[in-house]
This record gives sequence, C-alpha cells and structure tokens, in this order.
Amino acid sequence: MMTKRVFTILLFTFVTISSRSQEKRTINNSPKLVVGIVVDQMRYDYITRFYDRFGEGGFKRMINEGFNCKNNHFNYVPTYTGPGHASVYTGTTPQNHGIISNHWYNKFEKKMVYCASDPSVKAVGSDSDMEQMSPHRMKTTSIADQNRLHTQLKGKTIGIAIKDRGAILPAGHSANGAYWFRGKNEGKWITSTYYRNELPDWVNKFNASGQATSYFKEWNTLYDISTYVESGDDLNEFEGGYEGKKTATFPYDLAKLKDQNSGYDILKSSAYGNSLTADFAIAAIEGEQLGADAVTDFLTVSFSSTDYVGHNFGVNSKEIQDTYLRLDKDLERFFDTLDKKVGKGEYTVFLTADHGAVHVPSYLKSVKIPAGYYDSEGVKERVEELLKEKFKVDGIIENVSNNQIFFNYEVLDKNSINAEEVQKTLAHFILQQKQIDKVFTRNQLQTTNFTSGLAALIQKGFNQKRSGDVIVVHDPAVISYSKTGSTHGSGLTYDTHAPLLFFGQGINKGSTTKETHITDIAPTISALLGIAFPNGATGEVLPFVLE
Repeated sequence: MMTKRVFTILLFTFVTISSRSQEKRTINNSPKLVVGIVVDQMRYDYITRFYDRFGEGGFKRMINEGFNCKNNHFNYVPTYTGPGHASVYTGTTPQNHGIISNHWYNKFEKKMVYCASDPSVKAVGSDSDMEQMSPHRMKTTSIADQNRLHTQLKGKTIGIAIKDRGAILPAGHSANGAYWFRGKNEGKWITSTYYRNELPDWVNKFNASGQATSYFKEWNTLYDISTYVESGDDLNEFEGGYEGKKTATFPYDLAKLKDQNSGYDILKSSAYGNSLTADFAIAAIEGEQLGADAVTDFLTVSFSSTDYVGHNFGVNSKEIQDTYLRLDKDLERFFDTLDKKVGKGEYTVFLTADHGAVHVPSYLKSVKIPAGYYDSEGVKERVEELLKEKFKVDGIIENVSNNQIFFNYEVLDKNSINAEEVQKTLAHFILQQKQIDKVFTRNQLQTTNFTSGLAALIQKGFNQKRSGDVIVVHDPAVISYSKTGSTHGSGLTYDTHAPLLFFGQGINKGSTTKETHITDIAPTISALLGIAFPNGATGEVLPFVLE
C-alpha cells in the first residue's frame, strides 16, 4: 500500500518533469519566420490620422491582434535612414554601430563616404558602378546575424528594400541575400558580389516578368479625393511634384512623366514603389522557401517610397495620405501570403520606422508656428573668417557636413593650436547665430555623461572615431532644405516618435504608453527566439510585449 510520503515524492517528480517539459516547449517554440518591417519616414501620428481609413488586414490587424507601443522613440541624433535601419536591427545607436549618417566625412580617407558603399565588391544584375554595396561599414552584428549564428547558418536571412541601405544594413553581415531596386533605365532588383555572383532564378524571373513596368500608369487617389479630409489641400505652394507637370496635384500620369524623372526612379517616389516592394517580398517568400521548416528564418523589408513621397510632397499632403492607404492594402496582401505560405500563428512580425519627419516649415510659418530655413553655407563662411582672424591661419576647418564641423589636425599641429580652444571658440560664436539652439563639442561629449534631454541623444549618436569636433543643433522646425517637401534628422519628437507594432507568434495583445526605444526591438526579438543579443546591443527587452 502506497504511503503518504511515497505519494508526495511521486507527485513532486511528476510536477517537476511536467514543468521542465513545458519549459522546454516554451524555450524552443520559436516562430518559423521573423519579418521585420521598416516604413521609411513614418511618423507615429500617421497611424492615428489615417486609422479610420485603413482596412482590417494591414495596420489595424497588427494593432488588434498584436501589441502597440504608442510612445516609441529614437534615442539618438541624427535621425536619418542609414542610422535608423542599423539601430533597429543592432539594438544600439551610432555611438556603437558606427553608421553615423547616410553619408559622412571620413577623416582618415579625407572624403565623403556612403553608409553602404564598398569599392571591393561589384554589382550583380547591373553594370552600374554606383551599386557597389555591402554592410562592411556597420561595426556590430544585427539580430539577423545572431539568428544565423544561433542556427549554425541554417536559418536564412533575406533583406529587401528599394533603397540599398534599407536592404543591406538590416540583413546584417551574414545574410544569404540583400536586394534593392535599380531604377533609371533598368528597373531591376539587384544585389552585389558581397552576397553572390549571380542573381538567383526567382529574382531573374521576377525581373523578366515586367512587374516594375506595369506600374507606369496613372497614380490617382485610391478613394474620392474629397474624402481625404485628414490631409491638406491638393493644390498648395508647399509641395515639389514631378518634372513635366506644372502642379503637384492628382492625377499623375507616370508613363508620360517617366522620361523627365529618371525613368524607373519615378516609381520610387510614388505609392507604387511600395506595391513593387511588396510584390518582390512575396516572391522572396516562395523563391527562398522562407519559413518552410522549423528553423527560424529572417525577412527584412523596408518600404522606402513613403520617404521619397514625404520628401517631395510633405507630411500633410494628399500624396502622403494616399501612399499610406495604399501601403495598408499592400501589407494586407503580404500578411495574407504569410498566412498561406508560412501558416497563421507560425510567424512573428514587427513594424517600425527609421525616423519621422517635420511639417514643411514654410507651411508651419503660414499658420504662425515657429519654423524656418538655415543658411549653412553663410555660417560656414563666417566661421572660417573668425578662425582666420583669431588664429592667423587658413584651413583649420576641413569639412562641414551633417551639422558637424571637422578640424584639420595637421594644420592645428603644425601651428601649435589647441583643439579644445578651437572647439570653445566655435561653440561660443555659433551659439550667437540666429536659428541655432545648441552647440556641443567633442570634449563635452567625451568627458561628460549626459543622461537625459537632447544632450543624451547627441551623445548616443556621437561616434568617437567617426564623428566631428563640433555639433550644431538648429531651432525647432528649422532645416537646411528646399522650401517644398519635408525632411528629418533632429532629436525633436516629430523626428523621434515612430510606430512600433508587434504581432504573431509569441506576442501579447495590448498596448502601452510607456516610453520605449528603437534599440529595444532587437533585444526583444532575441528574447523571443532565445538567442544571443546583437553584440553591441544597449536596448532592453520589452517583457510586456512577449507572451
């Protein structure tokens, strides 16, 4: 007859084994596919402004079935495309991953460099010398790299975007492929020899299908334009438009306008560029057999055309509204494809942006909101005159770019000029200029630990080896740009506040107004997959997002 003590031991053993079994199932229960989506230049308020116009299967599906981080921000400056994509996937800021801008001055090579350029590789699918690209300038691993390492390279990674940097930086260093769109007179998806020496059959098949050419058609509003009450007047003086059309107003005959607007490049700056990206991403799921087995794969997709349209027409335009309503439908068919090919509940998706954008300053001024345009060339001339007068020598300034001033240290050394003295002289002088809000020096950023405010954002975007010697911050809504269209780059909320949506396997349903950061995405996905964080990650896991 079983004693009470024996029964207790057996019960404890059963519960322990059951618990361990459940723990093992939970740890190993990774999705078949992780899809990371970056919508280029997407402000958070595009979700709320256009919410009632969205269908049920795109943005709303992510919100209703997943988790919405409503107070998500970039925690560094500058807010540009290259740093944004790198920060989303590495879980850290330019201070560590080294992508300090789209283009920056390389003080060692004495020239401007591009964040994805690599002269050691060649384009595949195009003969253009402009398409020599790789991720070699990014110093840390991405979440996709870590998944590759964790799965002994069995898990695939494919990166896709119209912009090369939007495809390359998210996919990381060890990707199986990254593909971007070559416009001009070619209209093809291409890659580089960093990844492979020939395009795979599925890419060649897609390029030969004529899908890109099919979008040379009329771009009119998806719905009656009179119902687009969430955006400004169609005819106004704050938009750029296309060459060959007198007004920036619907409709646009893209077939007629293409020859005056760099051929296939006109698709990039229309809503159809996103549709073409969705087409290609859907082809990649089938062509690469992504999510076809139990080993987790990664697909990174960046919708770049939202940025081109925003730069051209501005954040309050009918064009930007139509672009997002059409993107919503593209997301719906993309998610429907994932349901069919990978399986509903078998994949995980996150969606965010690489930066936001400011309202067109000329529009803001018209409604009496402080804004303006900064004459960077004029200030550069005054700065050079000041230094020549004070230090009695020419050539102290080597480069001015990205609101940073780089010194020529050969000139400083030759003339026994103290760099810190030059920093202080410039900081004091520049701060007296109109439309300047703040100035930071290299010495400040290297010797002071800023923990809050704009200073902390500047510091997290400052890379000791690659950044300049003096950093200039403009007044709110003051930009160096044309009088039409929107841009970005600041540490103000119109540039930092970006959407962050999760849905799919392992994701809770809900929302939060707790502040989250763009660098939290990679650690959170790492925790979901049970893999090592990217090697430079500084973000935190968002436990309320995960089941």
